[in-house]
Amino acid sequence: MMVYLGFDDTDIAGADRGTGKLARWFADKLPEGVVLNGVVRQQLPVMEGIPFTSQNSSACLILDVVEPGIVDALIDLAADHIREHFMVGSDPGLCVVTEENGQLGELMDFGRLACSKIVSQKAAMAAVNGAHLSGHGGTQDGIIGAAAGVGLTLSGWSGRFIEFNGLRDFETTVRVADLESRKIRVLSIDRNALVPGPTDWVDTRNWLRPRLWGGGAVLPVQNDGPGCWRAINTKQHH
Repeated sequence: MMVYLGFDDTDIAGADRGTGKLARWFADKLPEGVVLNGVVRQQLPVMEGIPFTSQNSSACLILDVVEPGIVDALIDLAADHIREHFMVGSDPGLCVVTEENGQLGELMDFGRLACSKIVSQKAAMAAVNGAHLSGHGGTQDGIIGAAAGVGLTLSGWSGRFIEFNGLRDFETTVRVADLESRKIRVLSIDRNALVPGPTDWVDTRNWLRPRLWGGGAVLPVQNDGPGCWRAINTKQHH
């Protein structure tokens, strides 16, 4: 059974960690019988009327859970994790949804809507349709981003992986076959869309962050000469 666990608004300006890092840390606390399939960063709009710390992003863990009874324990662990690591002055939210909750289309629609306009806590609570959604401090506005992040991840076509099969262990330059052995597909976005060969090299530009496309991890690249490719994105410095 797949479980989607979303965090949002756990930090403040100038903090030494953001929500993405808090989400990745939680992977170390997963109980036996829970497998991490990835952690996805979801971007929400930076616009007037929406409070945010620096970039307005939420994070969602994709988990494979053997026993349904573990879900309640996961919720408790995640809530404790927020209490341990959130920054005073933030407005943390937690959303936990399983693939068996039903009516997931409403949550996916909510995630998409939250990418283009201001949405409310009430709308977030309605969208989860009885799944777990809780605030853990401040205004509790984090429930909006947590629900939206889960909805966007459920769609399978939004966000980028900040953790996936040890992506941070790769060298800056890596073979296509090595990426694909970790289930990271390499996709050319050139005009002619040549297919990268398994022995071709990819320059990750020291920042390997595959997209969540088609329900999987996809690294978009551009051709950089015969047998050579480069990732289209690099880390932004703030």
